[in-house]
Amino acid sequence: MKLALKLIAVFALSVLVFAQTPAKDHMVVVISLDGLPAYALDDPRLPIPTLRRLMKEGVYARMTSINPTVTWPVHTSMVTGVLAGEHGLLANGTILKTGSWPPVKVDPMLDKEKMVHAPTVYDAVFRAGLTTAQIDWVAINNAPTITYPFSEWASPAGPVEREMIAKGVITAADVESFSKANIAFRDQIWTTAAVYLIHEHKPNLLLLHLLTLDSVSHGSGPAGLPATAATAFLDGCVARVAAAIRDAGMSDRTTLIVVSDHGFKGYTKQVRPAVALAAAGLGDKVYVLPEGGSAYVYLDQSQAAELVPKTIQTLEGVEGIERIIAPGGFSALGLAQPDQDPQMYQLLLVAKDGYAFSGATGGPVTAAPPQRAGAHGYLATDAQMDVIFIAAGRGVRAGVDPGRISVIDIAPTIANLLGVKFPSAKGKPIRVQ
Repeated sequence: MKLALKLIAVFALSVLVFAQTPAKDHMVVVISLDGLPAYALDDPRLPIPTLRRLMKEGVYARMTSINPTVTWPVHTSMVTGVLAGEHGLLANGTILKTGSWPPVKVDPMLDKEKMVHAPTVYDAVFRAGLTTAQIDWVAINNAPTITYPFSEWASPAGPVEREMIAKGVITAADVESFSKANIAFRDQIWTTAAVYLIHEHKPNLLLLHLLTLDSVSHGSGPAGLPATAATAFLDGCVARVAAAIRDAGMSDRTTLIVVSDHGFKGYTKQVRPAVALAAAGLGDKVYVLPEGGSAYVYLDQSQAAELVPKTIQTLEGVEGIERIIAPGGFSALGLAQPDQDPQMYQLLLVAKDGYAFSGATGGPVTAAPPQRAGAHGYLATDAQMDVIFIAAGRGVRAGVDPGRISVIDIAPTIANLLGVKFPSAKGKPIRVQ
């Protein structure tokens, strides 16, 4: 019995040491397929052979997104392990007050240190003496803890871009006016950058964000042939990364994680709150920032006692608005209060099924969009906003059921796989063994 207890103690200690010792010869590669709904994988004819193989070889689960179900906030929750009310991202950039009209604007260009208000897992990985890489990740501009950055706004002057150009992997022309190139081309270049970094530098943590499906789904709606083709294209991008891991001799030392950030819903009508507010004489007092299935209402807080009830009365009967949520309901959604964060709004609008919000200031209050379209931004409790989690490789046992998980669980999972402490995360490591 004493020998058995000693063996158990030694085993427990070895597990603890493994969990607390940075894994300098290991990699975790995270690929985010922006806008891939979990429900899409229910279709057995969706042409995704690489994702299907990884699901079979590893672990797959549906995952709950966070509020708001918008790209930058969700991706920031992935790397911080906390909800939006704590990390400070509510849109695709920081919401700043303008001092004029409109009263707020979204700025995507602020440095990460000013934009993200919580520690990130890549900060922890870097400070543990490991290397980090990001390719088209978000809210990460000029992050000092990224060893190898390849920006969303790539250019021939970028450090990784210069290196790849010098070695003939890409040309300077490939990344000139890069943000104006079509999104499939950009995803292809971003994937090439991931393959290059795996071969040449083997970063301990690599974050890769791919956008084609999100762009297609906004313009043509979810499902349908365009979205199916975009998903197949992204499956090919994942295959290239998986092959790079194998060719670099890192298969037994790498965990490959594939995730998405939000689902998608098709809609046939747009709601234009600004039109209703203007008709009620509130057009210069109340501003609405649309985020697809939700919209943020800003007004002068010094006049809130008067403006809030008038705004609610004006918008309550508008076709397509499901709910108007006041600050008392924000905490339950993982959001801060207006007096806790200057980015916060005074009211939150939620659209009904089949509707999305528009910032248009003219025409009817509710109208059909010019073409079939899709949106996210609906509440995270909507099953169509559920996303995917796939993990395969080192530290993953095939067929494990991790149960119901959230995007805030990704950061602590990365930390656990790399043997790095990350106590600030509110999520928990996902069970993959």
